[in-house]
Amino acid sequence: MTVNMTKGQAINLEKQGGGSLTSVRMGLGWQAAPRRGLFGSRTREIDLDASAVLFADKQPVDVVFFRHLVSDDGSVRHTGDNLVGGVGQGGDDEAILVDLQRVPVHIDAIVFTVNSFTGQTFQEVQNAFCRIVDETNGQELARYTLDGGGNYTAQIMAKVHRAGSGWQMTALGNAANGRTFQDLMPAIFPVL
Repeated sequence: MTVNMTKGQAINLEKQGGGSLTSVRMGLGWQAAPRRGLFGSRTREIDLDASAVLFADKQPVDVVFFRHLVSDDGSVRHTGDNLVGGVGQGGDDEAILVDLQRVPVHIDAIVFTVNSFTGQTFQEVQNAFCRIVDETNGQELARYTLDGGGNYTAQIMAKVHRAGSGWQMTALGNAANGRTFQDLMPAIFPVL
């Protein structure tokens, strides 16, 4: 059963029947919002990019994004850049896989962001979401619908962080502006 998350809500990353998850997928989907024009409505392709920034004691130590698809330790992997999006109806346009058992012990948080590399705002996006899936069986565990319609180019989507002997996910949905994860660092630090 999927948990529909709200901003600020946290859930433990556990299997349905109990026990810790070993591998998860953070999926992102979106569609271009139709724009009204003189000759009816039309859509413009939207290039959103998902990134995962790995932190150790509140310091960035690695990042996974469209130009660096695998973390240095191999525990986090981006499946590739989607330049137009469009699935946005449940399937993932971009995904980042996290092998929780392989994440080094000094990594205590992974922050997931989404940004418009081309600088388009979220006013031009609809049906945007992030979701976490148990990669071992494909079961969706949690979904967070991203607020759309804003005059910003990025969102700090979610944080996966250590909680005791397991992991927890917190839905963030904080609006930000920037074309790359580097531009978003000032907006990421407060959520750590």
